[in-house]
Amino acid sequence: MQLATILVILAVVILICLLSSKVSSWLNLPTLLLFLGVGMLFGSEGIGGLEFDNATAANYIGSVAMAFILFSGGFDTGWKSVRSVLVTGGILSSIGVLLTAIFVGLFAWGFLSWLRPEAHVSIAWCLLLGSIISSTDAAAVFAILRSRRVSLRGKLQPLLEFESGSNDPMAAFLTIFMVEIVAAESAGGSPLPLSGYWIILPMFLLKMTLGIALGWLLGKGTVFLYNKIDFEYDGLYYVLAFVSVMLTFAGTEMVGGNGFMAVYVAGMVLGNSHFIFHNGIGKFYDGFAWLMQVILFSMLGLLSFPRQIWQVKWVGLAVAAFLMFVARPAAVFIGMLRSRFSLPERLLVSWVGLRGGAPIMLATFPLMANLNSAGLMFHIVFFIVLSSVLVQGMTIMPLARVLKLDLPLRKNPRVPLSFENTGTVDASSREFIVDERVDKKTLAELGLPKGALVMLIRREGKFLIPQGATQLLSGDSLMIMGSDKALEQASLLLQEKEH
Repeated sequence: MQLATILVILAVVILICLLSSKVSSWLNLPTLLLFLGVGMLFGSEGIGGLEFDNATAANYIGSVAMAFILFSGGFDTGWKSVRSVLVTGGILSSIGVLLTAIFVGLFAWGFLSWLRPEAHVSIAWCLLLGSIISSTDAAAVFAILRSRRVSLRGKLQPLLEFESGSNDPMAAFLTIFMVEIVAAESAGGSPLPLSGYWIILPMFLLKMTLGIALGWLLGKGTVFLYNKIDFEYDGLYYVLAFVSVMLTFAGTEMVGGNGFMAVYVAGMVLGNSHFIFHNGIGKFYDGFAWLMQVILFSMLGLLSFPRQIWQVKWVGLAVAAFLMFVARPAAVFIGMLRSRFSLPERLLVSWVGLRGGAPIMLATFPLMANLNSAGLMFHIVFFIVLSSVLVQGMTIMPLARVLKLDLPLRKNPRVPLSFENTGTVDASSREFIVDERVDKKTLAELGLPKGALVMLIRREGKFLIPQGATQLLSGDSLMIMGSDKALEQASLLLQEKEH
């Protein structure tokens, strides 16, 4: 196939995925489900007829895509919102993932032994299956929770986003560990005794500690470079944004750490730091992460065979139902035993266990290792992901309304004016909400500190040009530019908007 043909096909697939995002809004379907569908449509059993069965290439591409998705998720995660849910989120993303893998593995072993005794699947094989689908997917959770159709009360959204962003590393670690166990058994080795699985604890602590430490160090180093390097060409700052993710992920993996954890931590460090071109870099990461999601999900759709997915429907349905209604809720309730979250909040957290591209990408590890029944495992995982995204993705807000955990949906129109710190002025911009204390005061009467400039006023979805005689109303949003000190003083007069 010629290069021009390949590029045209790639461009068409991406364009259809982009257009399908509008269809998802009309049909109230998760966008990522349609991305998978586009890949399946162009696959070997679809109208496109494209044959793609290279598990190694899919794994490499998927790993890079997940690195950028996790980095972008970390960049958009505010430290203030995460700090209060750090312990609970950390427990869910580690112990919760481990418990989910064990519960699903044991169930799958019993069910497959009953339904397909001729398959002779081992308990290690089933624990590998549980490990692959043990974590919630960052791409799926971010895409749904940050859409315009979702708004949750309290600390639910930061908890769910933090858990999904930090639990993929645990699932990847468990998957790689179990692949080695199953491969050893397939080569004629004896099954690993239960006592032998304890070796996973020190390995996990080492890889995660290295991932967190290197992510923090490389994140701080990137912030230092942004503020000190002073490139002659502005476009080079965006090249540095690309390089920093690749270096953080690959460098951490080279020294034995967990690269996925490293990029998520580095993203949080950058997102919560002050450096030049911060706003532009954030938009770059967001756009690039969406490109990676399109590539990841459509590629995984290409890798699948719909007929084989249908052949495992009973196994897939059973495991998916057990995961959604038993394993995930049990792991969540155990992990949140001592938390301050209410029963309705725990129920909603239990239900937001979306599986997505990460489990399917992790399912390529058994394919790469040529394990017995690796194709069966891949398509079981694919079926579970389709079920999770379709059922759970479409019912999050209805359940939140039933549990009275939803908030009124707020429309945030695109701001016609933005401020970018280029290192040439000691100022930044922040958005504030006017409360009843200053209702019906004019802008001149507001008494903002010296050095604080109101750039725009947003009222009921429209923007007003500020003037001294402009009367403010409760609920107005003011975009104010000024030094950090001036903005802090302004926050005493206005109620700062929560992000």
